[in-house]
Amino acid sequence: MTATLPISHVGFSTSPHKGDLASLEASIAEIVDLGADVVELGLFGEDLISGGRVIEGRARHFAEICAKFDIRYTVHGLIVSNFMDEAHLAYQKAAVGAMIELCDRIGADTLVHHSGHAPIGSRPLLTHYDRVERAALAEMAALAGRHGIRIALENIFAVDNSEYRQLPSEVAATVHSVGSPHLVGLIDFSHAYIEATRTGADFVHEIKAFAPVAGHLHLHDSFGRPYTMSKFYYTSEAIALGIGDLHLPLGWGDLPFEALFNEIDVLPGTALIMEIGERFSAERADSLERARALAARINARHAVAAA
Repeated sequence: MTATLPISHVGFSTSPHKGDLASLEASIAEIVDLGADVVELGLFGEDLISGGRVIEGRARHFAEICAKFDIRYTVHGLIVSNFMDEAHLAYQKAAVGAMIELCDRIGADTLVHHSGHAPIGSRPLLTHYDRVERAALAEMAALAGRHGIRIALENIFAVDNSEYRQLPSEVAATVHSVGSPHLVGLIDFSHAYIEATRTGADFVHEIKAFAPVAGHLHLHDSFGRPYTMSKFYYTSEAIALGIGDLHLPLGWGDLPFEALFNEIDVLPGTALIMEIGERFSAERADSLERARALAARINARHAVAAA
């Protein structure tokens, strides 16, 4: 890792392949062929863990696939990861522990973990949820640290007003509270845009509040429109209406990436990952060029400050 640069690597995530490791290999190859610096492996869909344990035979095959490519890897853990989920917390932590083991086997340095959610309730109840999550994060960060891995805590949006989710500034407070070098923030700009629209929060303020602890970035475009309508017959219909977490190529939505990247700084060695799937393979090269230009804004500012 080039630790002197704030954004050291730019690349893409793989799409979930429902356990088809041959398709995963093809997905990695496509990203490598684009000239990316990093691949984020979406292991939530690859059947590598069963009941909190690594499936040994499949894991060996997975590691052999990853070893074929000379590229940095990061890993995206389970979409359902939720350290506010007390009823299933032991299962949740076991799965994260298995993900850390998989990271270690392939030399991945970062594990993406979704910030928690719970039913909305009184302030004391929400504070309780926060404490449960922070204790679990501290435990898992210590485990990750023993393997030289850091957990990247990602901001998410609520689907409706019955769900408690932390705003990006509150996720930053969680990272600060845990106080481990093996726990960093992950800014998902589209998620923040949607949640700011839903709650009436100041989107730019939320991003700027989160950025100082951010060691990982997720980029994909959208219009920041919450799921006020959720039934679509085709993905193209949601795109046409601009509703939801669309994971669009950069420039297809209206996220003000250039203005944001003029304002924020992030931790050294941050990977910028575009979660833009193979549906948009024809647009990925353009998004890679745009993303590298955005990274250069932060890196150039850092170079001037360090001179």
